[in-house]
Amino acid sequence: MRTLRLGDTASSVGNDLRAALASWGRGDGVAGGIALIGYRPPDHPEPLEAVILLPRAVLVVVGVDLPDPAMRLEAPLSGVWKTDGWPLTRQDGPVNPAVDALGATSAVSDALESARAEPLPTGTVVAVGPYVGQVAQPSADLVRGVRILHPEPKSLLTAARELSTHTRVCPATDARRMLAALGVELDHADLVAEGFGDVVAPAVAAASTTFIPKVALEANRPEPAQARQRSLRWLPIAAVVLVAVLLITGIAVAISSADEDPGGGQTPHSSAAVPVEGIGYTARGTAEATDCAAHAFGDVQAWLQANRCARLIRARFEAAGRDGRQAAVLVSVLRFAGSASGAELRAVADRPGAGGVRDQAAEGVPWPGDREPAFTSAAYASGREGNSVKLVQAVWLDQTSTPEDPALREIATGALRLGTGT
Repeated sequence: MRTLRLGDTASSVGNDLRAALASWGRGDGVAGGIALIGYRPPDHPEPLEAVILLPRAVLVVVGVDLPDPAMRLEAPLSGVWKTDGWPLTRQDGPVNPAVDALGATSAVSDALESARAEPLPTGTVVAVGPYVGQVAQPSADLVRGVRILHPEPKSLLTAARELSTHTRVCPATDARRMLAALGVELDHADLVAEGFGDVVAPAVAAASTTFIPKVALEANRPEPAQARQRSLRWLPIAAVVLVAVLLITGIAVAISSADEDPGGGQTPHSSAAVPVEGIGYTARGTAEATDCAAHAFGDVQAWLQANRCARLIRARFEAAGRDGRQAAVLVSVLRFAGSASGAELRAVADRPGAGGVRDQAAEGVPWPGDREPAFTSAAYASGREGNSVKLVQAVWLDQTSTPEDPALREIATGALRLGTGT
């Protein structure tokens, strides 16, 4: 983690935050990324403790100085905060510092929109001090990407890892554009050293070099006549190789076509488990549609009816948790023409009780095998990738599920990094 001080911080707890970031050291050995200390968003009244650009997320850190140290802080996003059971108040009445924190996150997100870079998920960290032993947050607030904590190195690192939900590492080129939008210039090499992707231009990166032979330059090149004669000798061999390649390609296409459902229903996938941070995910098929609203419910359906969605992909997985319990996972990917629509839908879907996307079982496509998971009490996670939004639901296959189950939430969050196979 590389820290850059742009201005003074707004609270005393900012000193603890800087110490925690400094303890991680330079480079990506612990977390990587760039921390802008004292950044002030445009049209915002005061500087923030930090804006942290991680390889897989952006964290907006706001500091809150409590009147006294506390052993336990109850800190909902809506409602009064309580320290050791006592309401947090000031002269004009009860207070909730999280309101200002969410406003700061919106201001930073607006500034990053001008970068025209691939958007990263943006989380909010409210750093509280002078000391808090334990923070209690509602699970719905955690799902929204908000962490309230005393900024010790370990707790801050845990929050950074939990909120880094982007499916791939941000390229250094995009990171430079985002930093430039915030008024900071860094070299490409500095960003690569902090864990950002070292990629070439998209046109070059897209070219396959698997079968490009190495060319050896010889001092004595053959005369044109010799070169033509050598080319003629290679023609029959080249023709044989071309026929073989065409045959292999035809066989591969035939096998691929045989696995598809011509009626547009469930497409099976390989049964090999994909590991994500100690959890194995096994694909159980996908389904695609262009009428996204027809497969949604609640506020999400209402929003999709009023806004165009280009494509919906629903991918089923079975996951083996760390304790061996089996979970059913539904990953819904909704693709849009622009990133703004995706951000709006995610904001709707993240609200408690706002609905979501139905599993294919509700439309007559049963879950593979003899199990019938019900996603009515599912753990939830969401993320963005370019112009797409991922909504994840996870439930236990053989026991009762609750949205607050930490093991289920871990499975749902890990599923954000899965590909949908399409």
